[in-house]
Amino acid sequence: MDDMASSPSCDNPSSAKQKWSLTKHRSLSLTKLMSTVAIRLESDKPSSHGQQRNRGLMDRVFSLNPTPSVVLDPAFRIVEVSRSYLEFFHLAREECIDARITDLDPSKIPTNDAATLQDAINQAIALKKANTVDAMQISDDSYYSRLRIVPIFENGSLIYILLEGSDVIKKQIEGEVVKEQLNAPNTYRSLVDSVRGIAIFMLDANGYVATWNDGSRILKGYEAEEIIGKHFSILFSEEDYLRGKPGKELAKCLQEGRVEDEGWRRRKDGTTFWANVVIAPIYHSGTHIGFSKVTRDITERKATEARLISAYEEASRLKSEFLANMSHEIRTPMNGLCSALALLRDTKLSEEQNSYTKIIMDTSDILLQIMNDILDYSKISSGSFSINTDVIPIREGFDACVRHCQTVVKPEVKIQTNFAPEIPDRLKGDPLRYRQILQNLIGNAAKFTEQGTITINVTMPDQDETSHCIHTEVIDTGIGVSVELGKVLFEPFTQLFEPGGKQYQGTGLGLAICKRLVEMMEGKLGYYPNPDGPGSVFWFTLNFQKMEIPCGLQRESTPEGRLTPLEEIKCISASKQLLLVEDNKINQAVMLKVLNALGFRRIDAACDGQQAVSILKQTPFSYDAVLMDINMPVMDGVAATVEIRDTLNLDVPIIAMTANALKGDAESFLSKGMNGYVPKPVDRGRLIEVLLSVLK
Repeated sequence: MDDMASSPSCDNPSSAKQKWSLTKHRSLSLTKLMSTVAIRLESDKPSSHGQQRNRGLMDRVFSLNPTPSVVLDPAFRIVEVSRSYLEFFHLAREECIDARITDLDPSKIPTNDAATLQDAINQAIALKKANTVDAMQISDDSYYSRLRIVPIFENGSLIYILLEGSDVIKKQIEGEVVKEQLNAPNTYRSLVDSVRGIAIFMLDANGYVATWNDGSRILKGYEAEEIIGKHFSILFSEEDYLRGKPGKELAKCLQEGRVEDEGWRRRKDGTTFWANVVIAPIYHSGTHIGFSKVTRDITERKATEARLISAYEEASRLKSEFLANMSHEIRTPMNGLCSALALLRDTKLSEEQNSYTKIIMDTSDILLQIMNDILDYSKISSGSFSINTDVIPIREGFDACVRHCQTVVKPEVKIQTNFAPEIPDRLKGDPLRYRQILQNLIGNAAKFTEQGTITINVTMPDQDETSHCIHTEVIDTGIGVSVELGKVLFEPFTQLFEPGGKQYQGTGLGLAICKRLVEMMEGKLGYYPNPDGPGSVFWFTLNFQKMEIPCGLQRESTPEGRLTPLEEIKCISASKQLLLVEDNKINQAVMLKVLNALGFRRIDAACDGQQAVSILKQTPFSYDAVLMDINMPVMDGVAATVEIRDTLNLDVPIIAMTANALKGDAESFLSKGMNGYVPKPVDRGRLIEVLLSVLK
């Protein structure tokens, strides 16, 4: 084999290195040839004669290839090796064929570089392309090679892996002392030593300090000559030392490859600081020789974090107080307004007056909804907002929204409605949120439509055994929405501008809130331009649960022989006396009229909790129930309740009637000894229900 004369001599590695370097550019074409041969061997299934011919071709390729090469199967077993590989490693072909590459003499490839090889092969297979390791130690004589890894696939399946080595060089590590191995080159050492704000030092394999930079001196207080050679446990607090933390850190570092920790560390003068510590093991030629350790003083950062947490908690407390106060201050006058409207509707009114009263009541209901939305919007943003499940009188809500819309549209705008007759009158869902979404879309259409029509369609495109799919759309002939604005239409604070420059009033939050509410109810909301001309189409689709209504039950009348709650309360009120405790004069006057209209025999009033306690102390058994406001001067409602229960020892029913209507308020009042809860603005139906529960 004359061609073998060009193979590198195992007695002259330097010569081998030069020749392999000269031929590294030829290895790419050889790789392609060998890949082709490998694929044919696997897929063509030739005759016996053809197999011998291909095997001969493969042998010749390896014989002529001066680059050490190995072919592996998918299980990493060697199926072919080049003669240059065998000669360099002093191996016989029989030792290699069918052996796993990791089963060869481990002294040929150190442990850490064997792991590097395994990772490089896995990466090449995963990416399905060649991968290169620039400098991998390939013998125990400190020979290094650039290794090229070529995965060979057929029809998407891995069939062979080709390894090629080139650029063999020899690197002799000078010195055997661990300390010298740990010392970095002068440039790197200068860089580390120049770092003054961070302690960077190295330990030997047993945890003794081997190097010490200037940052370590500043942070720890030890000079290099004081600390080098000492065990690093001297840097720990006494508590951590007694717990064995230093040794545990090093053991965990070896096990996991890296350790990061935070805790108190001790300086030379005995003071402590809160440290962030990172420890990593150091290996040389596969042998563990020590650890690198980086320590930073983060005491100020921890203090800042503590201050930020405290500030966040204080801000949350102030926010909660603000929401509670705002809720109370708005609900208090709203209570007088809504209660007075309820009384007004019970008087003799003309048809026109009834119509106006209904509009005012609808508007005040919407105002109350908006107020509740403001209070709950923070909960929506934080994810703590919840959707309720109740009865939705969907047609009633639809009609109320349309009535309100008719009061705000321009005279040139006509409202058209289409409500599918097959939609049930009652469904299960969140009635407040449905009406809020619909009202917002209709209100937007009224705002942006100067002339033409607003069409509101409610249909039921689908249903199953348990739910109805309700599709609602609002179509207007207004100014429409530009393409640019359409992309951000449902983002918060998006304002609509008319092409002529007119800006419409509003916060820009309405559509964003609607979108969040629809998504929370697992529905969809969208927009598209009016296909029949100028304007817009806004739509939303929600699934509502079906109501289980007994056959023959009429929803708008009570069963035969059963009184309505209003009739029932009037039957018992003539013999009952109430004490109303309310500090707001307007609310007190309105509530006295509401209660008198229910037919109570006598109703007395107190202006604060202390006056209520005095009245009950003088006439302890005169009243059948007490209606108690909460936020009052002199003595609030909770303190008055405690006084009535503990000092006067009275069990008279006490009903909290308050503008404190945030989540959890009712439970809090009941836990203080109250028997019922009615939020302001007071709904007469709710008030009657609670009164019946304590008076019957």
